[in-house]
Amino acid sequence: MTALPVDAASSIADPAIPGPRLILGSASPRRRELLARLGITPHAVTAADIDETPATQEEPRAYASRMAREKAAAIHADDAHVLAGDTVVAVGRRILPKAEDLATARACIKLLSGRRHRVLSAIVLRSPDGSLHDRLSETVVRFKALSAEEIEAYLASGEWEGKSGGYAIQGAAEGLIAWISGSHSGVVGLPLFETRALLRAAGFPIA
Repeated sequence: MTALPVDAASSIADPAIPGPRLILGSASPRRRELLARLGITPHAVTAADIDETPATQEEPRAYASRMAREKAAAIHADDAHVLAGDTVVAVGRRILPKAEDLATARACIKLLSGRRHRVLSAIVLRSPDGSLHDRLSETVVRFKALSAEEIEAYLASGEWEGKSGGYAIQGAAEGLIAWISGSHSGVVGLPLFETRALLRAAGFPIA
């Protein structure tokens, strides 16, 4: 498990941040930026090292929720809240992988071209007493029917690297998406409506 402070300059969290301690269980800069929109700066950022292999015949919703819970549970944090999340791109019951190579990214984008898919973004807040609070956002997204040239141009951008389903909606891919129904921030990686509700329900101070 790799612990990083908010500015990624050292392994020591910032003790100067006032209020209850919150650890963001994700090294994703996108989640950090989204959390800042709620006026929250985490005391530390910690990426949980867990096995992310889906179980046999595991449904996308169950998988996303399980990953978020396991990430929250894997982070050691005395007297601090831990916020963890997982975002899954699914076509039907099929869970699309994180694109770690060009061939995988190309296969994902070709599959998503001209059709609807779901983005499931699960979040879990572990309170200092060990109790878990969770929410799940489900968004439907549809890409336009993509030409071979459009697919190759997007792949050339490199945005797909490490992204579930091979795309990042906050980048050039947004110009290829015909419509979405649900949470834009959830597709990016942290559904803000659900996150705010989750923190408030757990008694974490937030406006």
